[in-house]
Amino acid sequence: MAVGHGLAALLPPGVVVVEAYDDSEPAPLFPAEEALVARAVAGRRAEFATGRRCARDALRRLGLPAAPILSGPRREPVWPEGVVGSITHCAGYRAAVVALARDVAALGIDAEPDEPLPAGVLDVVARPAERDRLEELARGRPDGNWDRVLFSAKESVFKAWYPLTGAPLEFDEGDVVLSCDDGTFAVAPLPRTPVPGAPRTLAGRWGAVGGLVRTAVVLPA
Repeated sequence: MAVGHGLAALLPPGVVVVEAYDDSEPAPLFPAEEALVARAVAGRRAEFATGRRCARDALRRLGLPAAPILSGPRREPVWPEGVVGSITHCAGYRAAVVALARDVAALGIDAEPDEPLPAGVLDVVARPAERDRLEELARGRPDGNWDRVLFSAKESVFKAWYPLTGAPLEFDEGDVVLSCDDGTFAVAPLPRTPVPGAPRTLAGRWGAVGGLVRTAVVLPA
């Protein structure tokens, strides 16, 4: 399935995108960042370092100095004040995106291999109505790994939602409607515990090209 283009095509002007396809140029980590992966295996350390390099390159393009990018309580990146952003990684791909908070209120990205989800995963992450819609998409476009697109869309939603609201959102607490015609999706967050001031809907874009599914959610300021 080839739909859309790379990550930058999924994002509006003002969002800076930096991508890497291997760990050949990981930047040195700040001591506080080193502590986050002190017990990690070599592959995880390299992946982490490349993601942080992408993030620092993106921040530099916003005119901001290099600084440690630590992790919050749900392992989300903690950005400098006045910045929103997101980091993703999967086999053969790492990326970071950032924007000024005056332009973008929330930002989430995800990348996945363009292949079916492992057996049993869809039953855990998808609501019954979502599974029904995936079956309909598959009948019209059997070449698409729609379960993987749904999974990635939910990951992007959660990455945007938590920094914005400070509240978790589980996989079954968001209803995603995918469109195969224009590479968009709409999300209705359905938290079990109401979150005052939280958006009632979120919008995103997806693309599947080059062996990767990429998704992005952007909430304008």
